[in-house]
Amino acid sequence: MDFFKESFKAEVLQQGQVFLIDKPIGWTSFQVVNKIRWYLKNQTGLEKLKVGHAGTLDPLATGLLVICTGKKTKEINELQHQEKVYNGTFTIGSTTPSYDLETKVDATFPTKHITEALILKAARSLTGEIQQTPPVFSALKKNGKRLYEYARAGEKIKIHPRKVHITKFEIRRKDLTKLDFLIHCKKGTYIRSLAHDFGKKLNTGAHLSSLRRIKNGSMSIENAYSMESVIVENSKKNIKSIKSVL
Repeated sequence: MDFFKESFKAEVLQQGQVFLIDKPIGWTSFQVVNKIRWYLKNQTGLEKLKVGHAGTLDPLATGLLVICTGKKTKEINELQHQEKVYNGTFTIGSTTPSYDLETKVDATFPTKHITEALILKAARSLTGEIQQTPPVFSALKKNGKRLYEYARAGEKIKIHPRKVHITKFEIRRKDLTKLDFLIHCKKGTYIRSLAHDFGKKLNTGAHLSSLRRIKNGSMSIENAYSMESVIVENSKKNIKSIKSVL
């Protein structure tokens, strides 16, 4: 199902609807919300429409983004506190400043000492209630400024750890360089930070190389709308832009 090929009614949108969207890679959650708001307002003729999401996904992550409209935006806080489920891949033996692929590898580490037993032990140690330090490349604020602003300016800043809850941490594929995982967690968890901490537990380094949210509470990616037509449209625009330069 392509969201941008569906029709919606103004009065229903204002009363409140919840949409499940499969966010594509490269889009911010804010961009998805803006695109959906624009589409709904243009289709229905509404001048104003509240639209929000129930949990940010990083630009390099894909998967389930819960979008609320109208009066349903009042339920966003409740939806944010529901358990979320992710799958993805940790790359073992190297780190990046952002803990993912947004930035380049800044250090490499040996991996020959890593065993399956050590991998499972590391996963167990990061299950339950743990202390986690958010990545410096994040939208969290300190002293009225986003953390990523400090990071991009090269400014050092102390970030305090906070409690997060990992309900389930399962390793699906094990080799020396790539580990596929399934993680169930509560609000406030950064999977990028979990990747970084996991590397430390293995006495090496690690970073997040892919991430996909597949559940938010009882809501599943299997029931989500795609954004296929918008992705194709943007690709055509990019090709035209490249051709005009050439």
